[in-house]
Amino acid sequence: MTCLPVFPRRHVAHRLLGAALVAWALSIPAARAATGGTADVSLSGVWVRATVPGQPVAAAYGSITGHRDLKLVAVSSPLAKRAEVHEMSSGGDMMQMRAVPALVLAKGRTVLLAPGGLHVMLTGIGAPLKVGTTVPLTFTFERGRNDTFAVTVQAAVRSGDTPAPPPAAPTARDPLADRH
Repeated sequence: MTCLPVFPRRHVAHRLLGAALVAWALSIPAARAATGGTADVSLSGVWVRATVPGQPVAAAYGSITGHRDLKLVAVSSPLAKRAEVHEMSSGGDMMQMRAVPALVLAKGRTVLLAPGGLHVMLTGIGAPLKVGTTVPLTFTFERGRNDTFAVTVQAAVRSGDTPAPPPAAPTARDPLADRH
């Protein structure tokens, strides 16, 4: 028969609590690398397509969920001279791309930024964006008149043929329906 040491219950409870806190603290940086957000908005699965030398543009994708009525009014990155939300649309036999000045997010609605649709266009990139690196992207939202806040995420750079992580479940509403 094997005898195990007997510890007072509170000693065991303190060890378990300590181990749980350490595990939780170690998980925070990993979670923030792929997502970002506040109580008002969540960004998930954000990534940027890799570029080749001399290519001055790139696109970023992911999903944005508003936890209250919001408006995405700007995107920026220190690695690009300009960042804008763009949308692709079919005009006859040609695909057209145009800037979207603001993107309305209704409470509970998820907007998918994906190839061939809405995306963040980064222009004026000075150096190639290599697979395995990250690009800081700051999304600026408006809660109301003169009430803005920003969320910065570290978007992973991936090749265009790398499958995207599964997006957050989209809502039934059309993501462009409330855009202004």
